[in-house]
Amino acid sequence: MPTVQSWILAARLRTLPLSLSGILVGTAMAIRDSFFDNLIFVFALLTTVGFQVLSNFANDYGDGVKGTDNEDRVGPARAMQSGLLTAAHLKKGMWITALLSIGTSLAVIYYAFGSKNFLLSVLFFVLGLAAIAAAIKYTVGKSAYGYRGLGDVFVFLFFGLLSVLGSYFLYTHTLMAVQFLPAITIGLLSVAVLHLNNMRDRKADAKVNKRTLAVFLGAKRSKLYHYSILMIAVVSWIGYLLLSNAEVLFYTTLIGFVPVLVHILKIRKRDTPDALDPELKKIALTTFGISLLFLILSYIVS
Repeated sequence: MPTVQSWILAARLRTLPLSLSGILVGTAMAIRDSFFDNLIFVFALLTTVGFQVLSNFANDYGDGVKGTDNEDRVGPARAMQSGLLTAAHLKKGMWITALLSIGTSLAVIYYAFGSKNFLLSVLFFVLGLAAIAAAIKYTVGKSAYGYRGLGDVFVFLFFGLLSVLGSYFLYTHTLMAVQFLPAITIGLLSVAVLHLNNMRDRKADAKVNKRTLAVFLGAKRSKLYHYSILMIAVVSWIGYLLLSNAEVLFYTTLIGFVPVLVHILKIRKRDTPDALDPELKKIALTTFGISLLFLILSYIVS
């Protein structure tokens, strides 16, 4: 019988702050435009947590059955790899988490659109199902996109564009072009976390034919790609502040990007998996910190 600690390990709670960042930024923009609803906020957060936990269960299962999680892997041990959970346990956890996520998705859709916007309700329900499918198919199955170098694309779409713009739309039922800029920022910072993880595991993944983008690019070009997405993330955030006529107080969020620049300098000098691993948490928490600060400032200014 699996213990609670085993499920907590498989859920990988340290990944949750990054997954919440898009909701915080989308909500902050809505607050700036004088839109907010407590129930939408709560259920959007719960839905995102559900998607992330589902993804973590699926990754543990998918990499476990494929043999990707082995003695060559760097970083925290996985639940299946450690023998704490079996494939059957993780499958059951995936089903339960998926059903709970569907429930919270229906709740947030109901509170956002009610019964008067049927087409929008259907659209967001389909997007929710797509998020569930993406969470599972990252490592599960023969056509797992995480094994074909497409993980970065899906993380950008779901952690960035869908999370930020989707949450903003839930409150306002509208979108403007300028809101794509912070969505790009959060999306690329999330991609940076995934890519850093794949840079760390590049050699081990290549041995088991897990063809991540880091494996395709190789060590040198992976670093160049990493620097590029981080710098575009910074520029996109600055662009949003300028084009949205943000109050001076919002420019204090730029302080949050200082760790990103420090991170770039560190990555230039680090190549071993053990040296790259600590940087994962730093970028994830930096992204969450920027998002949370933006939300707090939006509440203060409004």
